[in-house]
Amino acid sequence: MAKGTPVLIYLKTQRNQDGKISDYAKKFQGQLFQIGPSLYLRYLEEENRATVTFKISENGIIQLTRKQADVQMKLYFGNNQRIAALYRTSVGDIPIETITPVLNVTIRDNPLSGVIKIDYLLYNGKELLGDYKLRLQFTA
Repeated sequence: MAKGTPVLIYLKTQRNQDGKISDYAKKFQGQLFQIGPSLYLRYLEEENRATVTFKISENGIIQLTRKQADVQMKLYFGNNQRIAALYRTSVGDIPIETITPVLNVTIRDNPLSGVIKIDYLLYNGKELLGDYKLRLQFTA
């Protein structure tokens, strides 16, 4: 696969915070890169100028990085794992953790396409911040 392949991304998320459910769905133009054994999927959220990158590692861990001005969030997803992460803000770092009960990645070569399915719980210490369902599809 060539580096920097243009892809169309369809992202759908559902967030459940304190019993309140909010849905988000959007299409993005993005790029798919392969660097070593890892795949990187990157796109820009134009409405809030945030760069989002999914790193799919060969060990099954997915890293989600979202950078916006002086705020950066890095989340890590591993099937049935609790993984520490960091939310960097202009006023300091906030430690967070993810627990990922569902993590599925399917990638096809012909045509180049893929599906990422992540259900995760986001914690700050013992406090549950939210229950999330993320679905991402991409096609070249």
